[in-house]
Formats: sequence, structure tokens, C-alpha cells
Amino acid sequence: MDIKSIEAGFTKKEMPVINVGDTVKVLTRIPEGPDKFRLHPFEGVVIAKKGSGLKLNFTVRKVSSGEGVERVFPLYSPVIDRIEIIRFGKVKRAKLYYLREKIGKHATKIESKEEVK
Repeated sequence: MDIKSIEAGFTKKEMPVINVGDTVKVLTRIPEGPDKFRLHPFEGVVIAKKGSGLKLNFTVRKVSSGEGVERVFPLYSPVIDRIEIIRFGKVKRAKLYYLREKIGKHATKIESKEEVK
């Protein structure tokens, strides 16, 4: 048995294929009581992916009240309820760290795969 087949047994939930440049909404579970929780959305652009298999992490960046906020999520974390892909992006780089210096629409406008044909 190889590691890939062993890891396949541990991935309980199906996650969408996300790529760098995609705009996603990550819904995380926030506990509010012993048996209650609420879903907290975090919507932004995926600027980096790191790792592989069960250890895959992705970084999402958004601008909130004029301040840039980045959050790193493990893909198969039990805290993540679901991931919704808002818009696909077409980029030519693996890491979009240059978006940290951009402001306004320049930081969020990434060409869509559907538009470029």
C-alpha cells in the first residue's frame, strides 16, 4: 500500500478542486453552545496553495474595511463546513503575493477562465 491509498480513507468529505486565483467562500463552523453552531463565511481570493494530500493548505485574502485580511485553511479541516467557488480565475503564477500591494479592484479583479477563449 502506498501513502495515497491510505490518505484516501481519511478524507471523509468531498471538497471542490480549488486553484490559485479562484474567488471562494469558505464557511467555517463557529460553536455557540454545547450543541449549537453557526456558519461564518470568509470570502476572498485564493492567493496560495501549499502541501499535498491531507496536508493541503490554502490561503484566502480579502479586503475588509480597507484592511487586507489573510487566513490559512487546511483543506480537510473539520472546522470547514463547505467551500463555495464564486468565480474561477486564470492566473500565470503559483503564488499571488503581489496582490498584497494592490488596492481596490486591482486586488480582486482576476481574469476569468470562461472569458478567455
